[in-house]
Amino acid sequence: MNQIVIIGNGIAGITAARHIRKKSDKRIIIVSAESKYFFSRTALMYVYMGHLTFEHTQPYEDWFWKKNNIELKEGLVTAINTSSKTLQFTDNTSLNYDKLIIATGSKTNKFGWPGEDLEGVMGMYHKQDLEKLEKYAPNNKVCKRAVIVGGGLIGIELAEMLRSRNIPVTFLVREESFWNGVLPAQESEMINKHIKEHHIDLRLGVNLKEIKSDKNGQVSSIIIAETGEEIHCNVVGLTAGVSPNIDFIKASPIETARGVKVNRFLETNIEDVYAIGDCAEQHEAIGQRRNIEAVWYTGRMMGETVAQTICGNKTEYKPGHWFNSAKFLDIEYQTYGWVFSEKNKSKNEVHFQWKHPKEAKCITISYDKDTHLFLGINTFGIRMRHEVFDKWLSQKKSIEFILEHIVDANFDPEFYKLHEAAIVAKFNTELNTNISLRKKSWTRIFSK
Repeated sequence: MNQIVIIGNGIAGITAARHIRKKSDKRIIIVSAESKYFFSRTALMYVYMGHLTFEHTQPYEDWFWKKNNIELKEGLVTAINTSSKTLQFTDNTSLNYDKLIIATGSKTNKFGWPGEDLEGVMGMYHKQDLEKLEKYAPNNKVCKRAVIVGGGLIGIELAEMLRSRNIPVTFLVREESFWNGVLPAQESEMINKHIKEHHIDLRLGVNLKEIKSDKNGQVSSIIIAETGEEIHCNVVGLTAGVSPNIDFIKASPIETARGVKVNRFLETNIEDVYAIGDCAEQHEAIGQRRNIEAVWYTGRMMGETVAQTICGNKTEYKPGHWFNSAKFLDIEYQTYGWVFSEKNKSKNEVHFQWKHPKEAKCITISYDKDTHLFLGINTFGIRMRHEVFDKWLSQKKSIEFILEHIVDANFDPEFYKLHEAAIVAKFNTELNTNISLRKKSWTRIFSK
């Protein structure tokens, strides 16, 4: 019987285990140093905010693993011997494998800041980060202020978490506008305003110089590099991105760069060793995607794909059209296809934008200026259907078609006000066109 060992019990590793079990009776052992059972990492913020208990983040009952004959070894891998096909652990035990899947995920970026390892400094990626947050920021009496360093999606989530307990937050963002390396200017500026409206002290265009400690080795303040200003705080959240968690692999012959290098079949350079999820790095990027994608759904897809290959049906990883979703405090964000920021878009990428005059709602549609081919859409505050945009991207529809049929993509509940009429009217005015909006078969209320 082949012995399959999976290092990591996040979404990628667990999906691989489940799909291998569906297709075979191979022995499966999951190695984890983070938690005994799989949990939804994206739900950790809601545990801190009181909407869920940690048990609610676990989609499977504890008996599920034994019933499905999926074994668990708790421990931290220190080395991989690919010649003997053996894993070494911190407790000096070892484990053999016939096939190995590396699914170790990401770790919080640190950039050598003085004080970055003090008590009260944490990321917001692992279960242990949540435990640290509960210890150092249980309320606004223990934590008088928190400072967040880094302006990505994890940073905005951590800010929302802390504000839910009325803890004052200072948010250091090195860019001149929030997430402006990803978002077009209109959207980035709207999020800047929204962050400030939620009583978060947003500091743009600044960097962390150092984290200072008290006499007990705990965070006491931070220093801003550009101004020398000192901000007193009890917690520092490091959210300046994540990187593949692969330090223990680098002494092995498995090829690595930023992540574990894989081909389109998620195979490494070593036979019978695969890598999936956040820690996997494609030799060549797939289309316009990044070589490493720290995204929940791509981890799931990689897990399904590698399971096929391990069970005898060699399958190429094909993630399809890019999509993602997030929340900026109470604004829902979705993106389908490609909408690049001003500094990253190609010379042929044109943006049509609409923004609600009063509410925090807007869309940006990107298209080719010559052919009018639809390239992608960002939506804020208006929910859209993934399957509809996925189909339109595959069918290479024009922006005119998208706007004419955009009601078909709306996913807001019935009787919500719709904004498609205003969106189409703005496009007609700007481009001197005469697109007619097609309505759905049922009556909806259109906003003015």
